[in-house]
Amino acid sequence: MAITFQKRQKEMKRQEKQREKAERRAQKKLAKRAEKESAGENANVPVESEPQG
Repeated sequence: MAITFQKRQKEMKRQEKQREKAERRAQKKLAKRAEKESAGENANVPVESEPQG
């Protein structure tokens, strides 16, 4: 019966690692997207001129 418990623990640990890996991948993807967007915004921001009036 102890073997079944060990197998379950091992499977739970494997699933947890898989979930953590997926979370890290998602965070990395979001960070990359944010970095890309901020780089794009900086390139398209017009230079502010003095107010006319």
